Amino acid sequence: MPESGASRAQQERADIPTTAGTRAAEPAATGTPTGKPAAAEAARRTGLLVTLVLGGLTALPPLSMDMYLPALPAVTESLHAPAATVQLTLTACLTGMALGQVVVGPMSDRWGRRRPLLLGMIVYVVATALCVFAPTTGLLIGFRLLQGLAGAAGIVIARAVVRDMYDGLEMARFFSTLMLISGVAPVIAPLIGGQVLRFTDWRGIFAVLTVVGLVLTLVVWKWLHETLPPQDRHTGGIGEALRTMRGLLADRVFAGYTIAGSLAFAVLFSYISASPFVMQEIYGASPQTFSLLFGVNSVGLVIVGQINGKLLVGRFSLDKVLAVGLSVIVLAAAALLLMTSGVFGKVGLVPVAAGLFVLMSAMGLAMPNTNAQALMRTKHAAGSASALLGTASFLIGAVASPLVGIAGEDTAVPMALVQLVCAVGAMACFLGLCRPWQRTA
Repeated sequence: MPESGASRAQQERADIPTTAGTRAAEPAATGTPTGKPAAAEAARRTGLLVTLVLGGLTALPPLSMDMYLPALPAVTESLHAPAATVQLTLTACLTGMALGQVVVGPMSDRWGRRRPLLLGMIVYVVATALCVFAPTTGLLIGFRLLQGLAGAAGIVIARAVVRDMYDGLEMARFFSTLMLISGVAPVIAPLIGGQVLRFTDWRGIFAVLTVVGLVLTLVVWKWLHETLPPQDRHTGGIGEALRTMRGLLADRVFAGYTIAGSLAFAVLFSYISASPFVMQEIYGASPQTFSLLFGVNSVGLVIVGQINGKLLVGRFSLDKVLAVGLSVIVLAAAALLLMTSGVFGKVGLVPVAAGLFVLMSAMGLAMPNTNAQALMRTKHAAGSASALLGTASFLIGAVASPLVGIAGEDTAVPMALVQLVCAVGAMACFLGLCRPWQRTA
């Protein structure tokens, strides 16, 4: 393996094609010895505060998805809809988050990070409040789509802000730190959702999410300052944004990390979509037990993410760590498929839960490192690059989610099969497109 992923990526990202006018001249007036814009340096100095705000923004998607998970069986009963239809409420939210990032990412490159973020957060609050009063599954799907479209602002702009402030291994470490914060959301969200269901119905979960969104909007308005100064913003319109994205996708290595990360993300969301039915309906877990197991898996992801950021980054190349993470995901998915298909006979809740724990924990090696490696190549268009990363992840996740229920509610084989196919695909893209052993752009 040649030099570390960080130094190699820093050397190569100058080779990525750009279009005229997509980037302001690299001004000497960025104003700091490190070359970072003064606004970004000021944000870095706020330290923990900015970390918490960005962590809150990245935690919003798992909050929106995971608090709702224990209520999925109740929604099918309340709205008199089949499980496959109710799972479309998850798919709609994922699709909205994917498509919204394509719009918001380039907007943030043109108008800065702050204004598009605040607009998106306001619409998110309104859409989530509408979900509380949805009388039919069709309307709930529509409101969830709007919720996802608006919530995309927090996802894409949080990554772009990190790219504004950090570079190289420092950026990879910060992504792992964000995983500590955003990883707490999947831990507590199902627990909160399960407890909310003890006092009210599934509509109460959306009421809680409305309050969370409103609080986060106020926090962003008060404490998250602009990190992209005017001289670094793009001046073109939609056509230029599309040309910039086309240039990014033309970079084979960027595309490789993007697709590999997206397929790993699909493994995660196939678990999110199927686990309420698999754990509760097939293996007999109560809503509270399911919430506890989901939280334990999220703790594993958080711990491994911190091991990645604190111990592995800087000691090993990011590509080596990523390869280990993807390998473990493939092996865990294969073991789950063998267990759920009856190769080992009838298995209970504990072995399946153990396999899911290993699979989820390995995400702590795959997710931050694919993001960091891709964004290290895109200094000139962090918003557009972040949009492509997020859009690909959520679109592939949206496709994978309904497939896990294609054989009904009585088997976990589709979940395990989707996970294995996506995991193998992620490894294939990493090896075939990124080619870490011979990094020549």
